[in-house]
Amino acid sequence: MKACVLVEPGKYSIEDIPMPEIKEDEVLVRVLTSGICVNDVRDYKGSKWSYPRVGGHEYSAVVEKIGSEVDPSMVQVGDHVIPYIIDDCGMCYDCKHHHENICANFTKGTSYFNPDGLSGFFGFSEYVAVPARHLYVYPKETPDAEAAFTEPLACVINSINRSNIKMGDDVVVIGGGVMGLLHVLCAKKQGARVILSETDAARREFGLKMGADVVINPLESDPVEQVKKLTGGRGANVVENTTAIPSVAAQSIEMTAKSGVCNMFSSIHPNDPILVDAGRLHSQEIVVTGTQNGTIETFAQAIDCISKGIINVKPLIEAVYPYQEIKDAMECACRPDTYKVMVQFSK
Repeated sequence: MKACVLVEPGKYSIEDIPMPEIKEDEVLVRVLTSGICVNDVRDYKGSKWSYPRVGGHEYSAVVEKIGSEVDPSMVQVGDHVIPYIIDDCGMCYDCKHHHENICANFTKGTSYFNPDGLSGFFGFSEYVAVPARHLYVYPKETPDAEAAFTEPLACVINSINRSNIKMGDDVVVIGGGVMGLLHVLCAKKQGARVILSETDAARREFGLKMGADVVINPLESDPVEQVKKLTGGRGANVVENTTAIPSVAAQSIEMTAKSGVCNMFSSIHPNDPILVDAGRLHSQEIVVTGTQNGTIETFAQAIDCISKGIINVKPLIEAVYPYQEIKDAMECACRPDTYKVMVQFSK
């Protein structure tokens, strides 16, 4: 089968690699459309994971073959599916307490390090072997490119659920990229007034079209003061920080209101420590938290929201490239002005 192999940072090769052999409890799926994640971009530029690498974890697929122990009443050949990509061990403390999305063993498998061959999630290849328990079947009439948003939307729904947004809340979303705008869409569905903080004028304009009620430019003046002015001096009930910048993380806490929630959605690069007024957190009962990955439940919620038309992800699709043009697709995804770039393997 064909695969887009990242041989080393900046160098892709379309190669023939062996077709995966499925185990009794696995399913062979044929990849339809695969989204390029910011983590794929980081791998392209050079990351700590092992090379050669076949990335791609945001993909839709169709079932080609099922293992002998897979219940055919649950999944059948021809079903359109989304894989849950967290290789949770099911045994550790986190897994046993419904935190499988932060399983301690997740990054220890060959998805990240494989000294004997290819690492990665293999969404940038024609076929993938997936445990049957990790599959979500979606309606065939749902466009495959939109279904491929399940993983990023699942991450955002995990963030929204943890933030406990209430109707009438003021919610600040920091960052107008794909993940920020998915937060805008979801927070609006929760009944919030959404304030989008974004430095780029075109993205601020697009954010308004996507449902943001107010946009601010954090470079014009102190964004904390801008948020306080918009909220009668209180600050925001919920702040969702989707940026990787330490100084912005510090500001996101400062603009959170009494009894509010500040969520660090993004990983921080570089992960420099920030100063926090712990006394204010205490006296004003402010919660600072973080969210990582989607959960088993939020993957189900995400594909339901997409397939039922509750969340419209289509405007966020920047471009779809044939897999043979993976390098052009990745270069497009690397640009700061683009949204979700996708790679298509089959229809």
